[in-house]
Amino acid sequence: MDKFKRALGGGLAMLLSLATVSCGGGGGGGGTVAPSSSGVTTVAAASNVVAVTVDAGPDSVSASTVNTLYTTVTVCVPGSTTECQAIDHIQVDTGSYGLRILAPVLTLSLPVAMASDGNSLVECTQFVDGYSWGPIASADVQIAGESASSVPVQVIGSSNFATVPTTCSSTGPAEDTVAQFGANGILGIGVFEQDCGAGCVNSAAVGYYYSCSQTTCSPIAASLASQVLNPVPLFATDNNGSILVLPSVAANGAASVSGSLIFGIDTESNNNSGTQTILTVAPGSSQTVLPGNFTTVYGGQTLSDSFIDSGTNGLFFNDSSIPACTSSNFTGFYCPASTLSRSATLTGVNNVSTTVDFSIANAQTLATNNPTYTAFSTLGGTYSSSTTTFDWGLPFYFGRRVATAIENHSTSVGTGPYVAF
Repeated sequence: MDKFKRALGGGLAMLLSLATVSCGGGGGGGGTVAPSSSGVTTVAAASNVVAVTVDAGPDSVSASTVNTLYTTVTVCVPGSTTECQAIDHIQVDTGSYGLRILAPVLTLSLPVAMASDGNSLVECTQFVDGYSWGPIASADVQIAGESASSVPVQVIGSSNFATVPTTCSSTGPAEDTVAQFGANGILGIGVFEQDCGAGCVNSAAVGYYYSCSQTTCSPIAASLASQVLNPVPLFATDNNGSILVLPSVAANGAASVSGSLIFGIDTESNNNSGTQTILTVAPGSSQTVLPGNFTTVYGGQTLSDSFIDSGTNGLFFNDSSIPACTSSNFTGFYCPASTLSRSATLTGVNNVSTTVDFSIANAQTLATNNPTYTAFSTLGGTYSSSTTTFDWGLPFYFGRRVATAIENHSTSVGTGPYVAF
């Protein structure tokens, strides 16, 4: 049952609280939002639409993944139309920013970016329980009919950069293989353009970007253009955000799920805003609420550091009344005696509120009764690193059409950063 390890894609986000860009406004109504009825959700093929799936993961992963959303991304050597590689099982993550590829699956030789001092530019991505390390490279990126040229991407686990400074590795073991990630890479398409922002421009922040010679690596500032970039704003059109459309999943789970990732909001006939509830989130310049976050009120708790994140495989929040799993294979997950019905109120920075109903089932029972299933809408657990957070992971997306608008980019209903559903 190792596949039930916690997957926190949002941990890839850098310290956006150091950014200095501002937030626009948005509007929307309130009300109760619940997943739509069961059935496969389909979106007609178009140049701004790419298929997404929840399945068992890459062939090189020994245990099936759970609630991990994948797509295929094509990368090319900058300027080439023949030196290209389509890479499947790239995780779709609305809680991080930029494309990261695991070095073992990359067959191309991409040019490594240079730091401002002429050495190689390398990035450290730290998690609560580990880190990832790898150089910044330049690649042309194609997803469906959308493309962006010379995009800075991270190549995680490159053997050419095996020496890791202790200021990076101090958080724990390396997480730089496909087996550890459960994916061949991560596509971060969250509400911000860069993975660090102005904080990495203004100073050489320890634990972020490094200048590496053949023998040593030292922290260094990185310009906005040289940081790992969310590729969506770099598209010629359909570049103000994205929309994920997934079908609902039965209470006992599903063997797999198929849906669509639509690029752009109000740019084509297939990505209109409609009458969705719009919750603006804290901008990159926020000093009081973590950037990208909003407030959730649950069980009498006001959780001001909440977020929606397709890269997390469950709903993670703290509720001492829900029994935790006792098996070591399900550490961090909830195991109630029977499925529990719960609700919470989500409130954006724009003071728009909506009520969301959800259920939490016994994670061990789900896995035992359905060993071949990879999608579960009732999977939840504790959020151990914060008492003010509700992490609305991939189960939130099942049965919904969820839009992510990028900061300072306009749509017909407002300006990002916001989420709408």
